[in-house]
Amino acid sequence: MGRGEEGKIEELKRIQIECAKKVIKEDDFSSVETVGGMDLTFEKIDENPTKAWASLVVVELKSLRKVYDLVIEDVVTFPYIPTFLAFREMPLLLKLYEKAKVKPDVYFIDGQGIAHPRGCGIASHFGVETGEVSVGVAKTKLFGYYKEPDQKRGSYSYLKYKDQIIGAAVRTKEGSAPIFVSTGHRISLKTAIDLVLKTSKHRVPEPTRLAHNLLQSVRKRSLF
Repeated sequence: MGRGEEGKIEELKRIQIECAKKVIKEDDFSSVETVGGMDLTFEKIDENPTKAWASLVVVELKSLRKVYDLVIEDVVTFPYIPTFLAFREMPLLLKLYEKAKVKPDVYFIDGQGIAHPRGCGIASHFGVETGEVSVGVAKTKLFGYYKEPDQKRGSYSYLKYKDQIIGAAVRTKEGSAPIFVSTGHRISLKTAIDLVLKTSKHRVPEPTRLAHNLLQSVRKRSLF
């Protein structure tokens, strides 16, 4: 990596550190009636630039019925660099957010919130940038350590780093691998876990599961 690239990486780190300082880690809202899931996929994940699609699916919390969805397509130009996912995916997520005619009370983002080396993964970045309530809902652990939770649905164990709680490994389906939940912005970890469990029929919560499925169908139609 040349000096120019090193300088750019240091600037990105600085942006993330500043973002982390703005994250509100407690409930900063009155009620939740709708939850939206956001996901993103690429035509060629290993190439840059590449065509990409982002989706939003909004469900009603009490019924988990889908009330709105939207998919947008664009070209992503920022390369994939571990722990800097937001800089690759955020422009498309922000475009999706701006175009959406329905804004949910809470956004589930397929990625990390504060469970990130610099405390600002894509879910926190999105929340701070938009001012919306956001939760990081990830299928894999990026950062920290945890003990495997009990197999029973609803069990969880805290994800920690240097004895600080940064998220939780949550068992959303008995016998399935846990998912990793962390505060994005304007929500406590306790409430984030509660909302994830309330919206989960399968391993992945319905908002992000439906957003993922919608993307896969759109991507398939575009490629064939």
